[in-house]
Amino acid sequence: MAYLLKNARVIDPQMALDEITDVLVEGESITAVGSDLSAGDAQVIDLSGKVLVPGLVDVHVHFRDPGFEQKEDIASGSRAAVHGGFTDVCTMPNTKPETDNADVVDYILQKAQKVGLCHIRPSAACTKGRKGEQLTEMGELVAHGAVAFTDDGRGVQDAGVMRRVMDYGKMFGKVVMSHCQDEGLVGSGQVNEGVASSRLGLEGWPAAGEEIQIERDISLSEMTGCPIHIQHITSARGLDIVRNGKERGVQVTCEVTPNHLFLTEDSISEGYETQFKINPPLRTEDDRKALIQGVVDGTIDCIVTDHAPHTRAEKAREFELAPFGMTGLETSLASMLTNMVRPGLIGYDRLVQCMAVAPRKLLGIPEVKIAEGYPADITVFDPEAQWTVHEEDFLSKANNSGFLGAQFTGKATEVLVSGKLVMKEGEVIE
Repeated sequence: MAYLLKNARVIDPQMALDEITDVLVEGESITAVGSDLSAGDAQVIDLSGKVLVPGLVDVHVHFRDPGFEQKEDIASGSRAAVHGGFTDVCTMPNTKPETDNADVVDYILQKAQKVGLCHIRPSAACTKGRKGEQLTEMGELVAHGAVAFTDDGRGVQDAGVMRRVMDYGKMFGKVVMSHCQDEGLVGSGQVNEGVASSRLGLEGWPAAGEEIQIERDISLSEMTGCPIHIQHITSARGLDIVRNGKERGVQVTCEVTPNHLFLTEDSISEGYETQFKINPPLRTEDDRKALIQGVVDGTIDCIVTDHAPHTRAEKAREFELAPFGMTGLETSLASMLTNMVRPGLIGYDRLVQCMAVAPRKLLGIPEVKIAEGYPADITVFDPEAQWTVHEEDFLSKANNSGFLGAQFTGKATEVLVSGKLVMKEGEVIE
């Protein structure tokens, strides 16, 4: 099928492109970009008033498949991803069985081929069972399609083990993504240690439990030469540690979630709303402001969701018993457009860099540019669409969102994946 996407504001900082023009898609590729392109037998889609960018990528999602399909599966997760404007996602390995062997990677990729609406890029565990003890068969996992390594959900506690992970990561040309969490410090923490833990009478989770491992893993990256990616950074001090590492020339990158950019520990009231119980926890207003500045000044490389769906029954339990995590794929772009772009904190170029360009570079997956010959992985959004987040809006199996009731301006409307139109006018096509 061929599509002529007309009259969009096309933005791609890789091509120094920001103009109203047309994009012709034939097969799986972009075949022309320019004004007044002819349609031929292509389906014409008028995108007047909308913005067209390279397809968005989320390098940190939990699709729960295999093993926890009652929360989410590859079909529903990819549906939610497309609904939020994403063409690619990197899935985390805390499945059941764990994504720590080639059979599970094969399962994910084969199921994605059958039922997925977007590109599924599986990460694999660093250690068997994510226990932090014995390394996985990293070379075999890469050969079967793993794009990165992480024990996400846990930090690798032993520095010697993490050093060996990085030695092999460098050997196979893959980034190691680190969930920085010193379990001896964090213990059974529930919320940020300090005012929130005192006010709510819950066990505290100190930011130092994250920051110490950030410092350690940057040092190990410096030692081994393996790229290290710090997952879901939450604190001002942690960000300063990353900034210092970058200034020293260490191959360190980091990511942040909209949860930590736009919510704080104060979001949790005496009603103990479990949708705000996430790992790592929401921090202070000062931390939030520092993270926003990190996006603005380029210290933070990627915007991710840490999309973590759970069943309604699980999240309805007492705060201490409810699982950590909130959904995010269907609100991420809108939250960034509303809270970062519209106020003028960043422009569209920076948004595209954080949500499309840098994530692809991090994972080592094919570049996507709005130019002839590149894959037709395209996201289109209406920057003026106003909407309120309701439970019934989600295409994910879960609705444990911290942004329920939020009013956003900006929403994904069209998505093409490998030249296939998978969302039109906000409606997912299956």
